[in-house]
Amino acid sequence: MHTQIELKRSDTIVFIGDSITDASRREAAYRPLGYGYVHFVSNYLQAKHPEYNLISINTGISGNTIRDLNGRWKKDCLAHKPNILSVLIGINDVWQHTDRTDETAYLDEYESTYKRLLSQAKDNFNYRMVLMEPFIFCSDTENPMYNYLKGFIIVVRNLAKQFDAVLVPLQESIDKIIKQVPPEKFSDDMVHPFLGRIFGLRRNGSKQQSFNISLMKFFFHHRLSNNKD
Repeated sequence: MHTQIELKRSDTIVFIGDSITDASRREAAYRPLGYGYVHFVSNYLQAKHPEYNLISINTGISGNTIRDLNGRWKKDCLAHKPNILSVLIGINDVWQHTDRTDETAYLDEYESTYKRLLSQAKDNFNYRMVLMEPFIFCSDTENPMYNYLKGFIIVVRNLAKQFDAVLVPLQESIDKIIKQVPPEKFSDDMVHPFLGRIFGLRRNGSKQQSFNISLMKFFFHHRLSNNKD
């Protein structure tokens, strides 16, 4: 498993996933990257490394599950021929299971489908990959959704090892943060981060870090290496 992503000149980066990735990217005010982590990651990279001429593409779609990703993988991932592929998927699969819907992809299907999609990307194009853990903001260790999510996180961690990808351990980071700051400060539905939590705030002497700040910390400070060749 890689611990860094190597940037090269003219790299194309595709971010694919669900609503966290989507972040209203198709609305006029937020086109083309949305208002979420893809926006901040992409603009940070452009500002820090303008000489690389990087291209960022957001193909996240709100509500997507692993089955949805499977249905659009060729069009929204492979067709862009990215050099770097970043994937965040799974929370809707978890939610559908705990909500007892009929469209649920159970853990074994999630794993087999995810693995097959990554195999297509790796075998045919040898993308550099970033896999992000699905997550929730939850301090209740007895919460059914939180506990079911653990299996999906294990799958993502194992896939990161199998495909020599960079792992972004979001749930691990969030679990540490919410020991100091209540989860409702970050999200009112446990899943979608408040836009107002994009920047660190100080209240009662403690710093509140947002989902986006945490992700950027992992993505840049710990997971990025540079190659100007």
